[in-house]
Amino acid sequence: MTGDTPKGDRIAKVLARAGIASRRGAEAIIEAGRVTVNGEKITSPALNVTPSDKITVDGQPLAEPERPRLWRYYKPIGLVTTERDEKGRETIFDKLPKELPRVLNVGRLDLNSEGLLLLTNDGEIKRRLELPSTGWLRRYRVRVNGRPDGAQLEPLQQGITVEGDSFQPMEVSLDRQQGANAWLTVALREGKNREIRRAMDAIGLKVNRLIRVSYGPFQLGDLKPGAVEEVKAKVVRDQLGLDDTGKPRPARKGSQKRRRR
Repeated sequence: MTGDTPKGDRIAKVLARAGIASRRGAEAIIEAGRVTVNGEKITSPALNVTPSDKITVDGQPLAEPERPRLWRYYKPIGLVTTERDEKGRETIFDKLPKELPRVLNVGRLDLNSEGLLLLTNDGEIKRRLELPSTGWLRRYRVRVNGRPDGAQLEPLQQGITVEGDSFQPMEVSLDRQQGANAWLTVALREGKNREIRRAMDAIGLKVNRLIRVSYGPFQLGDLKPGAVEEVKAKVVRDQLGLDDTGKPRPARKGSQKRRRR
């Protein structure tokens, strides 16, 4: 046995890097028979391709991948974080600036939540930012109806189970009481569907405003609702550990020891 490794990259990875879809989405596109390689339709993502291969999606040649890019977007209340909505509601993609290239959303914010949503033209960056194993900390400003104290908030800090869903411990602090409402800062690493709202409901607090203010090292800052601002390329490379081509930098042996000295 030679043990030779096939040359090139997996076709789904190449489609994701070109911004066609996330890697999982690219696999679905392939399985639907929408992709050809060198003139032949493929239906399995178990294929490696090289730059010399001619790839089309829905009959259109695959464009040369742009450099990986990332944007900060202030998602307003009332927009759905999806490309199409079965109920006909407006989506974030209906409201993004027309000059923006095709982008993918990193994670989601529900209809009634607002704040920082990251957008990228690169499916691999989307995947890296969403992977549970990376554990990016998401921080939120949360307004609730009620007068919470430390004892009421403690179950959230210890970890809570709601309708069979176990939520990991959250960082929760009371910022100020404002009449019948209180402002909290909440930080978590999971980001399950409506996690904060459901957890607050479980301890008797009703969320009436929820703003995401950071996602890992990326901050909402002074963005206004609906505004989009690109993150500088050097910041993206440094924060995600990418080289100039957008690929992960190899770990340097002994780098941990050098940093400790």
